Amino acid sequence: MTDTTTEGAFTGIRLAEATDVPAVKAVTDAAYHHYIERIGRVPAPMESDHAANVAAGRVHVTEDAEGAVVGLVVVYAHEDHLYLDNIAVRPDAAGQGLGGRLLAFVDAHARALALPEIRLYTNAMMWENQKIYPRYGYEFVERRVEGIYDRFHYRKRLTD
Repeated sequence: MTDTTTEGAFTGIRLAEATDVPAVKAVTDAAYHHYIERIGRVPAPMESDHAANVAAGRVHVTEDAEGAVVGLVVVYAHEDHLYLDNIAVRPDAAGQGLGGRLLAFVDAHARALALPEIRLYTNAMMWENQKIYPRYGYEFVERRVEGIYDRFHYRKRLTD
């Protein structure tokens, strides 16, 4: 599924290609770097195998008017839900509605796959996210420690 709309200074959302891997890493690192000190470790998205995710068709990106990747989502389709593994926006592109556009894309992608729900989690120390996700229809499910990570789990049930 491709979002072919153009809003503001951003292009549509498209499936990432192998040549996008360095940009996917750079955007992810830039978006999460400031959390390292707060949570005391590198956030999980920074340690992802970006090349494998791109090769598997899990990464969707958006670019600025010059063609530079400025935002992305990483999603996994499961039998009963779409898992949003990562959403990242380059800090210099933040505050322009790009995160909301990416979340709307995830909703549309799940619907196109006929999946009734989207799931995600965020680190408990990323408290900004605990305010953002409910504004986009996500409900808190539970707090769970998984290995070295303390996570808040959310879901969004999609209705027609």
